[in-house]
Amino acid sequence: MNARAEQADTKTHRVPVLIVGGSLVGLSTSLFLGRLGVPHTLVERHSGTSIHPRGRGNNVRTMELLRVAGAEPAIHEAAATLADNHGILQTPTLVGDAGEWLFRKIDAGGGLARFSPSSWCLCSQNDLEPVLLDHARQLGGDLRYHTEMMSFDADSTGVTAVVKSRGTGEHTTVRADYLVAADGPRSPVREQLGIGQSGPGDLFHNVSVTFRSRGLADVVGDRRFIVCYLTNPDADGALLPVDNRENWVFHAPWHPEHGETLEEFTDERCAAHIRRAVGVADLDIEITGRAPWHAAQRVARSYRSGRVFLAGDSAHEMSPTGAFGSNTGIQDAHNLAWKLAAVLGGWAGEGLLDTYDAERRPVAETTSARAAARSVEHSHPGFAPAPGVGGGGGGPQRGILNVALGYRYPQGAVVGADPATPVVPEALNLTGEPGSRAPHLWMSHRGERVSTLDLYERSLILLSDAAAGSGWHEAAARLTAELSVPLTSYRVGDGPDADLVPEGDMDWSELHGTTPKGAVLVRPDGFVAWRSSDTDPDPEPTLRQVLTTLLARP
Repeated sequence: MNARAEQADTKTHRVPVLIVGGSLVGLSTSLFLGRLGVPHTLVERHSGTSIHPRGRGNNVRTMELLRVAGAEPAIHEAAATLADNHGILQTPTLVGDAGEWLFRKIDAGGGLARFSPSSWCLCSQNDLEPVLLDHARQLGGDLRYHTEMMSFDADSTGVTAVVKSRGTGEHTTVRADYLVAADGPRSPVREQLGIGQSGPGDLFHNVSVTFRSRGLADVVGDRRFIVCYLTNPDADGALLPVDNRENWVFHAPWHPEHGETLEEFTDERCAAHIRRAVGVADLDIEITGRAPWHAAQRVARSYRSGRVFLAGDSAHEMSPTGAFGSNTGIQDAHNLAWKLAAVLGGWAGEGLLDTYDAERRPVAETTSARAAARSVEHSHPGFAPAPGVGGGGGGPQRGILNVALGYRYPQGAVVGADPATPVVPEALNLTGEPGSRAPHLWMSHRGERVSTLDLYERSLILLSDAAAGSGWHEAAARLTAELSVPLTSYRVGDGPDADLVPEGDMDWSELHGTTPKGAVLVRPDGFVAWRSSDTDPDPEPTLRQVLTTLLARP
């Protein structure tokens, strides 16, 4: 794609960031950049958001990010229809009470509240994307649907792209400082950059069939599942409720590797397959749509090429079991957004952007392996794994919360992390280690109840004790002005100088793995950047060195 050859007779639009792709990850990138005040333009070739009910599982970490971005209440409203659906059922038929629950609730004992102010949310992509779109536009995002990127050139100072309105045919040249490619698993941007992929590749193929059936709700009864794996060997598949009443989705195995074509999935064949799978020969079924999808395990060998970054499916593909792919993509966007804001804002060096690959690619490699393992454990329809693919899961539901919430950045924009630390540790241990998501603790701030996680978005945060007299707070105040870095310092405790007052008898320093004399520095994305377990005789130069290293400043 050669943008310069197509610039004749086009107008030029200049913007700091160009996002290519307007699905979940592109929209999340727009939302997070908008929250940080970064002007950007998004182009998406389709005319609107997704119309297909897919990608419904939003894990606790994703919901934390969307909470801080102000979108969580609207998402719960959009997800109200499926709010009471929990668990995964595996059964040879829905008639009677055969089968077993792989799990009934993700958070059966309510223990998640110890770790997070948020929880999992079942919100299908077609319901979630309009919420993200609305919030992104309210923040000033320039989102252009029915607009396709025709070509791009990247150089040492930016990216020049030519985009075309598919409605009017008008071409526009976009000059951006950076380009974020959220353009899907067959990413043209990744292909042009020549970035290869690692991993086993294609795992299995399904056809997603949407249909109406009023009688199916009576068969399902009060079993409010997220998904039901139907295991009849003559008609296996996965059944997903859309409204628990008459709209449903069925994932049927598809075997193109055996010469099977999409045209063979006629309405009659799909309806007969669903009836056999459910176990009701005369079930009323009206097929309303079908769409193929492909499960794969691939990770790009690099997430960055100069001024261009990959995010979401362009960077990684994962088996859909557990919805790890979409969540990992949204978390890519969040990691990248604050770093772009820091570099564009002049308070971090260009080298900070290299940490995007160093942090996010290992997470994708580990998570994609766990996703494949979930598919093996759940006997996902159509998946007959090759030897060695999907191993190491350790049994049903093992490690789900670790993957969703406990992943770490052993290397990247952190100071003092152990580079040998596993990206996903064996036990969930959110105790303030550098490179881990900072602990959640309820606090009172200016008379308002907030989670510590609510503080982390627009600036670096330094936590120190209000009564310890350690000098960290004063050092942070001086360095904020000296380095022109957005650094907010909070004194924690219950004395007159406290900015944050912990609820109950919680010891904030112990929870963060330090002492009242120490300090904890948290990044805008809520990950611990550095901590000190004790006071420092001269805290200012210590903190200055940490900030300089962290932000890749000269």
